[in-house]
Amino acid sequence: MTSLPLAKRSLLLGTLLLATAVLIGAFGAHGLKSIVTPEKLVTFETGVRYHFYHGIALILLGLFHQMYPTSKITIPASAFLVGILLFSFNCYFYVLTDIKTFAMIVPVGGVLFVIGWAMFFFNVLTMKET
Repeated sequence: MTSLPLAKRSLLLGTLLLATAVLIGAFGAHGLKSIVTPEKLVTFETGVRYHFYHGIALILLGLFHQMYPTSKITIPASAFLVGILLFSFNCYFYVLTDIKTFAMIVPVGGVLFVIGWAMFFFNVLTMKET
């Protein structure tokens, strides 16, 4: 996938992550309701929600890069992707395994989300008008 143009990679990755968010969300809504506590279900749903938000953010970055090809989206896109892996997937793993280590990693993903949005902001702020 690294040989694809940056905007296309971001769009493909975003859509793939959104598809997985739908599948994981459906699993949580239908498969976990009778297995885990309501508190754990809330944690799972939080992971899905942020998974969705940042999958959409990757699509926005791809569209932004198509509009402004000189924009630098590698850092925010990477922050969003790794943020999903560390935040959302550790929410999922924690709920499924009850291993506290997974819950302790979640804030690192949250920080990456903030970094991604801050870098996106900086890119918009410093972009050259055409």
